[in-house]
Amino acid sequence: MSFAPPLTLSTGSLELKLSPSIGGSISSLEWTGSGGRAAVLRKCNSCPENVLEAASFPLVPYVNRIRGGRFDFRGREVALAVNMAGDPSPLHGQGWLAPWEVDSAAASQAVLSFHHRPGEWPWEYCAEQCFELDEAGLSLRLTCRNLSDEPMPCGLGQHPYFQCGPATRIDTRVTHVWTIDEQVLPVGKIAAAGRFDLADRPVCGQDLDHGFGGWGGTARMTDPGWPFDLELSSPDARFFQLYSPASGGIFVAEPVSHANAALNAPEEQWDELGMRVLDPGEDMSLDMRLEVNPK
Repeated sequence: MSFAPPLTLSTGSLELKLSPSIGGSISSLEWTGSGGRAAVLRKCNSCPENVLEAASFPLVPYVNRIRGGRFDFRGREVALAVNMAGDPSPLHGQGWLAPWEVDSAAASQAVLSFHHRPGEWPWEYCAEQCFELDEAGLSLRLTCRNLSDEPMPCGLGQHPYFQCGPATRIDTRVTHVWTIDEQVLPVGKIAAAGRFDLADRPVCGQDLDHGFGGWGGTARMTDPGWPFDLELSSPDARFFQLYSPASGGIFVAEPVSHANAALNAPEEQWDELGMRVLDPGEDMSLDMRLEVNPK
């Protein structure tokens, strides 16, 4: 496969840079209105070398972790190798660690694709990202189609990073949260109250790396130092992952289609946990919209 060069999309006061060959990731999304440039998403520090320094990347065909890298599906045991140094559980699927191809590119639109052939993940699938930039924000659709001749488990998500400081706030609605162990794997399900209440509260340096359920589908993010307010929405996502390290500086607000480690649960619980099973030729999509509202 030839490696696609970086792409730049722009319209109005927004500029989007993509790194197709580095996990189909977003390198930066910047607002270029009056007063100079301002980062909407965290600007990539080492692009295009390292996807973990990107502004955002796609999660396909599952999100978050698989406990021990093993799960059973209809009589088959699937075993996956560790895919991130220091974490014993593989996470986020294959797309974020693979080069994507550029299927089309225009001034404010682009389509990237990734084709996975059976391996440790024993099903063949193709994934597609459609980016559309307009004067008010970014729309992004992630789609996965099962190309195998048998059913395949599937889940989707996006992993956008945001810069933050002491005055940065998030306002979103969730009903429950999963407590986690030292390996960031779910332990118990409790009401999203107290430190887990995400309604209009500080979001930086909160020491959270948790999955939430009953998500309302929108999250508003504000900071008095930003020249805009942000609204993240995803009508297809019932679950929300928030990473806010104690060290501060950044947070990650992930719209996701299923709960962390859902593949480790019995299949009869998958509907409740958001895990899909795609029949041969079937696809699923997850839309994400990031609205940029100048002050």
